[in-house]
Amino acid sequence: MKVKVYNQKQKKTSFENQLGLIVTAEECNGDIERMIRKFKKKVMKSGILLDLKAKQFYEKPSDKKRRRKKESIKRIQRENEKLMQLMAAEEE
Repeated sequence: MKVKVYNQKQKKTSFENQLGLIVTAEECNGDIERMIRKFKKKVMKSGILLDLKAKQFYEKPSDKKRRRKKESIKRIQRENEKLMQLMAAEEE
């Protein structure tokens, strides 16, 4: 039987702390509205809401593959458009 040994730092870290979603009153000088705005920004940046939305319903593997392929095509097209704009700007 293996026993996993944790050091002090590992014991103190929590899931929320690792994501960095903790907003303290000292950061915002006790302003609740500011704390809420900061928390919302951190949640949006972490992508938790998008993940929850994606996992809300079951998605068949074939649908996942199809969606990912569409997303990659869109991403590549956007990158190509940016490159074309940069090349056009350099020519001028």
